[in-house]
Amino acid sequence: MPGVIRRMHKLKALLDIRHGPGAAILPPQVTRIHFEYAGSRNDMGHMGPKKFFKENLPRLKYWNPATPMIVNRHTDNSITPTMTIYLRDEDKHARYDDSTAGPDSAKPSTLSSAWDGSAKAPLPAEDERTVTIEMRNQHSSLILKEFLEKTRAVPVFPTPQEQTDLDEIEDLKRRGEVDRERLRKLREAQKREEALMNQARSEAAAFKASNA
Repeated sequence: MPGVIRRMHKLKALLDIRHGPGAAILPPQVTRIHFEYAGSRNDMGHMGPKKFFKENLPRLKYWNPATPMIVNRHTDNSITPTMTIYLRDEDKHARYDDSTAGPDSAKPSTLSSAWDGSAKAPLPAEDERTVTIEMRNQHSSLILKEFLEKTRAVPVFPTPQEQTDLDEIEDLKRRGEVDRERLRKLREAQKREEALMNQARSEAAAFKASNA
């Protein structure tokens, strides 16, 4: 049984990253994503972006490993949390390619994520355009809905085998909760029984002392 539980825990970790809100395949027109929010405890409208970053963005990255996703986290809650989506402008892209571009032509900059607010959203390249999502006071599900609409990303759903695995994991979770509740009630009953026994012994000792 412990081996089965360990296997289920490993399988759950894999399925959690493969499926759920944010599991989607981006179209090739999406060239990169920039995500900016405040990571301080006083969220002031940044709670939805925080949840999107923790739960949705990892799944999105899992299914789109080649798409740069830059996160700029800072501590200034007054700055509106914003997602910038860079899209290839097909009209400009048709006129702009490496074979004809001059040495001074704009290229997408290489930018790493930062936790000090230094990774600001770069300007789009010559063959890119941008769309933005303002995320302040937005639930992560609404942020994801707008993201899917603006990018036309295709959600990924579990295969029949994966769905079977998910059902087994959920069943194991339910059984675990039932077992924990049963143990809790058993411990409470044992404590009540022990308290009654202690009370009975105390009363017996008091009665014996009063009749000595």
